[in-house]
Amino acid sequence: MPAAPTSTPIARARVRWPAIVRGSAGLHLGAGAITLAAPHLWPWTLGAIVANHAVLATGGLWPRSQWMGSNWIRLPDTPRARTAVALSFDDGPDPNVTPRVLDLLDAAGVKATFFAIGTRVSAHPALAREIVERGHALENHSWRHVHTFSVSGPRAMRREIVEAQRVIADTTGVAPRCFRAPAGLRNPFLDPLLQQLGLQLTSWTRRGFDTREADPMRVCARLLRGLAARDILLLHDGHAAGARDGRPVVLDALPRVLDAIAHAALQPVLLRDML
Repeated sequence: MPAAPTSTPIARARVRWPAIVRGSAGLHLGAGAITLAAPHLWPWTLGAIVANHAVLATGGLWPRSQWMGSNWIRLPDTPRARTAVALSFDDGPDPNVTPRVLDLLDAAGVKATFFAIGTRVSAHPALAREIVERGHALENHSWRHVHTFSVSGPRAMRREIVEAQRVIADTTGVAPRCFRAPAGLRNPFLDPLLQQLGLQLTSWTRRGFDTREADPMRVCARLLRGLAARDILLLHDGHAAGARDGRPVVLDALPRVLDAIAHAALQPVLLRDML
């Protein structure tokens, strides 16, 4: 049986909506008031609202956007982070890939952050526990990783996050402290929910596109171009693309990434340790 959950996120007393969302609400109210007072101006007020929605959509469809609230695309600028880099894996655990990723990390003496899908943790509880027992962190990547996450309302989003939070904590004994949205896509409802749940939205500095790229050298090139302290790198232990020989491309890319990190004298850290 897993130990009792630790580090359970505590709901924050006050939720503050991002400035862009507060500004959008003000714009809608202002546009409505202007239209009531001067109906002939409706094309202009409607145009302003449409433009505002386009901006919000752009922010949600840009994973590295910080318009909609706190979103780590690099590690916080702290003394410890000046020589640190974070290695993260998405979409697992996968019994065909994750154990081999863990072996590669162990051989290099590196700890990494795994953003896990709740249904996969439920299907492979022993593997989820092994990730944590081997010194890595298991964080929240939603319950089902649905493609409609970014167009969901707050209630549906909350279910996806809370159910994954529950199963990861119950399975491993350690509650997630970070959240990564499916494909990094979101909408204005996400930030207030994460504030309530005490979770830090975490995106990435660079990703290898290893769910569709068969060439490990290209994966490495995307991840390592400009490698520097405070980088957050993204690979996948779930939905991993196969190389030409059928072997998951992440297994050939990861050793090269680990060598580059060591050569740059960077220290891999867990994302939760930087909170």
